[in-house]
Amino acid sequence: MSDTRRNVDEKPGPDPALGIDADAFFAFLDERFGHSDQREIERIGGGQSNPTYFVSHGARRMVLRKQPPGELLKGAHAVDREYRVLEALSKTDVPVPRTILYHDDPALLGTPFYLMERVDGRVFMEAAMDEASPDERRQMYFSIAETLAKLHAVNHEAVGLGDFGKPGDYFARQISRWSRALAASTGKPIPRLQKLGEWLEANQPPDDGRAGIAHGDFRVGNLLFHPSEPKVAAVLDWELSTIGHPLADLAFCCMPWHTAPDEYGGILGLDRESLGIPSEAEFVDRYRQTLPGMPAPTPFHLAFSLFRFAVIFVGIADRARAGNAADPQAARYGPLAERFAERGWEVIEGR
Repeated sequence: MSDTRRNVDEKPGPDPALGIDADAFFAFLDERFGHSDQREIERIGGGQSNPTYFVSHGARRMVLRKQPPGELLKGAHAVDREYRVLEALSKTDVPVPRTILYHDDPALLGTPFYLMERVDGRVFMEAAMDEASPDERRQMYFSIAETLAKLHAVNHEAVGLGDFGKPGDYFARQISRWSRALAASTGKPIPRLQKLGEWLEANQPPDDGRAGIAHGDFRVGNLLFHPSEPKVAAVLDWELSTIGHPLADLAFCCMPWHTAPDEYGGILGLDRESLGIPSEAEFVDRYRQTLPGMPAPTPFHLAFSLFRFAVIFVGIADRARAGNAADPQAARYGPLAERFAERGWEVIEGR
């Protein structure tokens, strides 16, 4: 991870390494919160989309999220939606950072942005959670399942998200959306991925009417864990959130059991028992204990999640070629699209 840290008192003016005019940004914070000479900004890595920064301004410890530079696809990098869902979930038992402000004028930083509180905790970029003990790792996995179920139990209309997305025909709309995104890619065609999209379109189950707040990218790398307890402290990175089908989120969260460690940090092929990682069935059962009545994901749901993430990798590779990916090493994720397509076919064929 390549981070860029800057104490703005040491180097005034715009900083290309940060990608923003830090002086103008801190002048904005001075105007909002009162002047402070104690200020620092640090760009943090790990995200593939919206540039993210740690910000200190006096006693305030915050996180800045903004859109990436350059031309964006319609509806992509929607930091306004991220802010809205975080604000709505602050009224629930879903652990999220407290929101501070949203600024829609792109004149200041080049794009809209928002600020939220910085929550202390541990981040694991891979599902194996290398620095955790087996007992701790098992409880953390169960906390992930329970946290996702809590999210899906939220009445989205009651928290002001009734118009946050269309509740019906979720899979049909999503398959169409990601198939269009794949067709619009500037990269080399991936026939197996295209065929997977066609299979999903032909084999989607009837709409059962289930709908709730879908995170869209609910995985270990987007969760902040308590500094000393085996539980989720905050759910991050809400860029893809919408009103969707809960089984799409749950199946997405189950992908590590179907992907290898070199495939974006999966756990397939690891000695999961010695690591303390529950089986996929145990994980799903813990989710369903918190949210009774929800069925388990089927091969369709798992294949859909693998297809969708594969197309996301295609988009990351496209942004890398265009030079506006948030991660400077984003191009390395392009080949994963084909591998995730093959994993989707393995799920369908029962391999």
